[in-house]
Amino acid sequence: MDFPAIFPILPPVKSGFLEKLVARLDRVEPGEIQQIVTRLIQEKGFLENVFEALQEGLIILDPDGKILFLNHAACRFFGLDAAESLGQRLADKIRGIDSISLSGSSVAVSRDIEVFYPEHRKLNFYLSPIDGPKKHEQPLGHVMLIRDLTSSHAETQENLESERLNALTLLAAGVAHEIGNPLNSLDIHLQLMERKLRRLAPADRKGLSEHMHTARQEIQRLDTILKQFLHAVRPTTPRRDRSNLNAILGQTLTLLEPEIVSRGITVDLDLSPKLPMALVDPDQFQQVFYNLIRNAYQAIAGENGVIGIRTRSTETDLLISMSDNGTGIPPEQMGSLFEPYRTTKSSGTGLGLLIVRRIIREHGGEIEIQSQTDQGTHILIHLPHTAPSPRLLHSPVIDA
Repeated sequence: MDFPAIFPILPPVKSGFLEKLVARLDRVEPGEIQQIVTRLIQEKGFLENVFEALQEGLIILDPDGKILFLNHAACRFFGLDAAESLGQRLADKIRGIDSISLSGSSVAVSRDIEVFYPEHRKLNFYLSPIDGPKKHEQPLGHVMLIRDLTSSHAETQENLESERLNALTLLAAGVAHEIGNPLNSLDIHLQLMERKLRRLAPADRKGLSEHMHTARQEIQRLDTILKQFLHAVRPTTPRRDRSNLNAILGQTLTLLEPEIVSRGITVDLDLSPKLPMALVDPDQFQQVFYNLIRNAYQAIAGENGVIGIRTRSTETDLLISMSDNGTGIPPEQMGSLFEPYRTTKSSGTGLGLLIVRRIIREHGGEIEIQSQTDQGTHILIHLPHTAPSPRLLHSPVIDA
């Protein structure tokens, strides 16, 4: 790393020191020159070690926005190679900051950016000009300091989600009473009305029966929405048991088979026969698989629909993946998939994925969703093993 290249843009510690040194070279003893050079090398090494020790990324730019120096942290954040990046324009190496004009800029800039390579990170950078020895001159360059906000951003999102769920939980008690009881009362009165309708002549009760049937369906729909809402927000404790996830998937597919067959959809199963038993609540995970498979076939609009389901095991996790070749999820909706009442379906409640993620997280797992419009959706569930398998170390070879 050519660290001394940054020195020309830095203001000198002592004005005219090098010029005076050059003018006196004929009168300086060789030993003194060696001491001066040694001191400069030591100072250069000290500064380099300080910059490399920083957890924050550091990039130094010349007046044209070309990279003069970057530390290991900056390389790690943006997936850069230090040797290849030196002398290159920052806007050419890092996407998302091409709108920043570095030429002649004398104003500090602070901004958040999101990068997806080499890792998905939330970053904040602070760009400050390096002032020259005289005021009102063009800056000698810029210093960029980059901080990783990924963990703090994730914490903020978890706190927001927790606050939303707490608010919904408080609301649930009132909803259960204010809506649940009237719905039960309406259902009872409709049953009484149906008994009286049976006593009427067929010609008289035909139109009324249709209206009665519609009213009963709407009450059942409201009751379903209420139950889903209460299940989504009410704290639950999983009743864990050693369960076969492949068997739970099979039972769920049996329940949904009539709907899947009627839509002409093919289910491609690739279930590992060596999948370890999982310590889960079987009823809750049947609900997880039910919601995800139902979402998958409802997203398939045309013919040749395929749903792929795969199970695998690693040293630490059980993996369940589901994919479909449906319509996919628009990019603008990917960030709000787990928010309540966010749905793309005309008859959906927007609570299905919220329930799914809550159940998975209560079991110590996590869910990932990748989707593109008209290219389908891929879902991956991570679940920890019941007990991690022991890792045996090789015995050291001892010389006799």
